[in-house]
Amino acid sequence: MNIESVVNAILGIVWSPYLVVLCLLTGLYFSVRTRFIQLRALPDMLRLMFRHERSAAGVSPFQALSLSLSSRVGVGNIAGVAMAIAFGGPGAIFWMWIVAFLGASSAFIESTLAQIYKDRDANGQYRGGPAYYIEKGLGQRWYAVLFALVTVLAGAMLAGTQSNAITSAVNEAWDVPVMVTTGVLLVVLAAILLGGVRRIARVAEWVVPVMAVAYLLVTAVVMVLNVERVPEVIALVLRSAFGVDAAFGAMIGTAIQWGVRRGVLSNEAGMGSGAHPAAAAEVSHPVKQGLVQSFSVYIDTMVVCSATAFLILSTGLYNVYDPAVNGVPDEARLLLGNLPGVEAGPRFVQHAVESALPGFGKSFVALAILPFAFTTILALYYMAETNVSYLFRDRPQGWVMGTFQLLFLAATGYSAMNSATVAWALGDIGVGMMSWLNIIAMLLLQRPALAALRDYEDHRRQGRDPLFNPKLLGVRNTSVWAH
Repeated sequence: MNIESVVNAILGIVWSPYLVVLCLLTGLYFSVRTRFIQLRALPDMLRLMFRHERSAAGVSPFQALSLSLSSRVGVGNIAGVAMAIAFGGPGAIFWMWIVAFLGASSAFIESTLAQIYKDRDANGQYRGGPAYYIEKGLGQRWYAVLFALVTVLAGAMLAGTQSNAITSAVNEAWDVPVMVTTGVLLVVLAAILLGGVRRIARVAEWVVPVMAVAYLLVTAVVMVLNVERVPEVIALVLRSAFGVDAAFGAMIGTAIQWGVRRGVLSNEAGMGSGAHPAAAAEVSHPVKQGLVQSFSVYIDTMVVCSATAFLILSTGLYNVYDPAVNGVPDEARLLLGNLPGVEAGPRFVQHAVESALPGFGKSFVALAILPFAFTTILALYYMAETNVSYLFRDRPQGWVMGTFQLLFLAATGYSAMNSATVAWALGDIGVGMMSWLNIIAMLLLQRPALAALRDYEDHRRQGRDPLFNPKLLGVRNTSVWAH
């Protein structure tokens, strides 16, 4: 049995239909419990996003948002969407929208909990995330350690999907050897990682908005050139999502599974990764950052992922594989083969843009993927580093962090030179393991987040800037917020 077979076997266990149902039902449950905060609080989300509070201990809300978007807005928005279409059909896009809308409430809960139970590390900077709120809120140290270990492993796995997409796109656009691109990537990455969270946040604060706007502008140009096909694209997505399309009608189960899986990988709602940068923000009330992080899910999926989906589907340059056929090469599984011989991933998007803008498309997508993927790797590193800090917080960390950085770079380089199939499967395993552990923790620890939301809304109704006092709400083990 080769490595790909082993990885796929593990993936089938982690991403069983039970996890798909759990992600959807959890998002629906928190939507109801928060009275659909993801809709009610949109004005507050936009207002809070650009607050510039910061301190020696914490970054600004916008920097925390940028760091979070660095993780959310990445290759999953380009290659991940292409793979969702290839293996789940066009209907997978509809289920990505659904998991984003419902998941925005889950993102609110986990980010608010991260703020409530955040801590200071040895350098005096805020640290937080699921491991912290599991230990402080649930009192289950063993569960927190398990989550931290899984997240360190998952961070390295997910970084591999990003590095693999970089080397693949650069090779497709300019025929640069994979090994050369990998070497340059690791050198630049190492230089930034040595600067710590503030350098990572500064890079993200400038790069994320610029790269997202540039990508969306080019996508808009391609959409205008294919505007007459937009109504049919929307109809195709809806028909395929509900199993009534002539070509993809039998794929409804696969569409849901791939839509949810790629949606969670892209927007990370409920996975727990967004909670780490949320905890690093300096705010006067935990709900403020919870709302900002909730809005980031919309930016990721409703805007960037949708742009990629319409780009691919409007040009018709994609393949779809039959989920009922296994054990044969991909070419023998084609239900639709408009790009024969082209591997699912960023190359779909490169061909789509190239068809509308000849001589420009492949290079532009490769250039877009570079900052998308690179900033995602930085955010994933910060997530994993936070959990290393948690695991070794009572011990000297110099050699620990140095060793971890070397291992992280090695894992990133390994996946960059491996096949895309293995890299993405490893990333999906990481997402699945984190989601199982974090969703269960959120369901057990929802009360403090819901109490904080009521407190925030009470302050707003009274016309006051919300200030958080955990003692008044009966929330314990919140050392940073002690009054």
